[in-house]
Amino acid sequence: MFWRKKKPKFQTTQATDANFNELVAQSEIPVLVDFYANWCGPCKVLGPIIDELAEEYDGKALVVKVNTENNPKLSQHFKIKSIPTIMFVNKGQVVERYQGLLPKPNLEEILDEYIAEG
Repeated sequence: MFWRKKKPKFQTTQATDANFNELVAQSEIPVLVDFYANWCGPCKVLGPIIDELAEEYDGKALVVKVNTENNPKLSQHFKIKSIPTIMFVNKGQVVERYQGLLPKPNLEEILDEYIAEG
């Protein structure tokens, strides 16, 4: 026909106050955590990049999003002062943390580094 069905959009995992330890802290693979809010302009720019990374690295690394407004305990625990904030967690430890926009190639490079470490 003249229309095409869009393939279903990949759903990036949402980490919450309730499931964060289970998802992130106990993960056997490297984790990228994106702290965001729906009203945040830079977060809206970064969001699709995070979704792409979640799909591309599925099985090799875990990519999760944390809505700071819905999960105040996590925001407090990690002392999130500005968003977007990106954290990399490897073997249960926060190993890197960035605030603001990061280009996709930089995020890929960091993830690849931790994947290679095993």
